[in-house]
Amino acid sequence: MSDSSKASLAGLKVLVVEDEALVSMLLEDMLSDLGCEIVGPIMRLREALAMAEDESQAIDVAILDVNLAGERSFPVAEALEKRGCLFVLATGYDDAGIDERWRARPLLRKPFLPHQLEQVLLEALAGAPAA
Repeated sequence: MSDSSKASLAGLKVLVVEDEALVSMLLEDMLSDLGCEIVGPIMRLREALAMAEDESQAIDVAILDVNLAGERSFPVAEALEKRGCLFVLATGYDDAGIDERWRARPLLRKPFLPHQLEQVLLEALAGAPAA
């Protein structure tokens, strides 16, 4: 990780929406190492949607597990988009599980390494489409 990218991520408020406890803990550790502030984590769709719709909650970017205990997180993505919040989709599945509307969004493929998380966050912040 370069010093400049770490500086650009320092203090970033990242909403973590992930239903697997171990993956969530891994994400939190990696985000902390990048200097980010963790919002959540949230494990269920209903709670994630409430957080996404709560405009008093500061969120710079969200990491959304596509599949939350059998439910798709796309309503959360829609709520974040309405607020103008950036988000990254995280999945261990192929693109077929992602609605066409969201396929141009930055994607974090599971399993992932710290540099891949850093890269996708920088991509989201830059507004660049997924490569």
